[in-house]
Amino acid sequence: MSKVIYLDGNGLTLEDVVAVARHGYQCQIKEEAKEAVEASRKIVDDIVREKRVVYGVTTGFGSLCNVSISPEDTVQLQENLIRTHSSGYGDPLASDAVRAIMLIRINSLLKGYSGIRLSTVEKLLELLNKDVVPYIPEKGSLGASGDLAPLAHMVLPMLGLGKAYYQGQLLAGKEALAQAGIEPIALAAKEGLALINGTTVLTGICALATYDAINLLKLSDIAGALSLEVHNGITSPFDEDLHTIRPQSGQLATARNIRNLLEGSKNTTVATQQRVQDPYTLRCIPQIHGASKDSIAYVKEKVEIEINSVTDNPIITKDGKVISGGNFHGEPMAQPFDFLGIAISEIGNVSERRVERLVNSQLSKLPSFLVKYPGLNSGFMITQYACASLASENKILAHPASVDSIPSCENQEDFVSMGTTAARKAGEILKNSRRIVATEIMAACQALDLKPENHELGKGTKPAYELFRKHVNFIDFDKDIEIYDELNKASQVVESPEFLAAVEQAVDLTIQF
Repeated sequence: MSKVIYLDGNGLTLEDVVAVARHGYQCQIKEEAKEAVEASRKIVDDIVREKRVVYGVTTGFGSLCNVSISPEDTVQLQENLIRTHSSGYGDPLASDAVRAIMLIRINSLLKGYSGIRLSTVEKLLELLNKDVVPYIPEKGSLGASGDLAPLAHMVLPMLGLGKAYYQGQLLAGKEALAQAGIEPIALAAKEGLALINGTTVLTGICALATYDAINLLKLSDIAGALSLEVHNGITSPFDEDLHTIRPQSGQLATARNIRNLLEGSKNTTVATQQRVQDPYTLRCIPQIHGASKDSIAYVKEKVEIEINSVTDNPIITKDGKVISGGNFHGEPMAQPFDFLGIAISEIGNVSERRVERLVNSQLSKLPSFLVKYPGLNSGFMITQYACASLASENKILAHPASVDSIPSCENQEDFVSMGTTAARKAGEILKNSRRIVATEIMAACQALDLKPENHELGKGTKPAYELFRKHVNFIDFDKDIEIYDELNKASQVVESPEFLAAVEQAVDLTIQF
């Protein structure tokens, strides 16, 4: 991937979003997109000059849409909009989420349907490229009329207002711009509305969660395969013949992943008269993990539509029509993001049950809590408690936000999506489930080292084990230790690109068949 992403409103991918949000890739605007923005802006200038009544340009906002605004007040109207709408609350969004939000907003405006000046889009791009990150409180959006409150916080530093991070410091917006060598701007007619009216915050947050969920699905297959190594798992449930007669894409992909990971393993077995089948958490890995793969593939498709869409209001068509509609409404994304949270929660749920199987001597046939001298030492006992706590929290967070609505704006906005809440919840579920999967990998590696006969691992499980052991040692438990340090190390290893890369160099992992 080039170190520069070229934007035109149409070709942005999920991988591009991650490259800009997390890896500092620069962005440039394609010439044809500049022309589209300028053509759209000319229509707005004509509206103001002709004193036509157009929502948000020469009228108030929301239920105040019938209040006319004089041409001389249209500029003040836009700044007032930003000041009053910046009413967010809570901890600030992470910098990668804010950078994703800025990128997606720019890309949407470049489609040429928003009536914004090119210079204003370029100003937001300048902030992004110079890594001036607006301070955006995480709470306060209904996800309909767009992400009004958080996007207003995004715009404040462009005006020399609000707060922003620059080079790791939280500064007044005006000071952050000065240190970065950026001049503030004044908004023109329609521009405040164009900048804050859209689904950009909920989409930016959940675009990153979706990308992370794809990697988590691969990690969960690795974790499941390591657990199968520990339990001398029966491999016939992963035969392709079983899955082609129920050809669910995610199920087929998971079965293939497990076969690839376990190829060459001397720890697995086939069904016999004495041992016919494994429990569901092992035997049904393709069906359980596969369902989440299908869900997340669907969400990814929706995200990639949304990051290349026009979501503000009103929109200016190429032939000069002004349409006041509802593309700002987050419902098309709120439901998928609730779906994403459910799918990720299930990955954590099943992984926690496999952690229990690893630490429970009655199920693993290994020493209780994976310690040589249980009783004196508690070993991995409470790691399962912690996973159970996270899994339980996920079940609460997985309750859909999109089924709720509270009318707002004097009942003009009488049905809202709560999509930003859905996105934030999905991100939290992702963190919890990722910790559970890291714990399963750590416990499985500990269990493998305790097995009396530790045979050759599979083609994919071997590099996973070896890379993990490169950073996290077997815990001897001569005396109990502060295990959270080791758990934190495990999380860092499993979340690092190095871990997944080591496995994927040996075997192909995929989320779709």
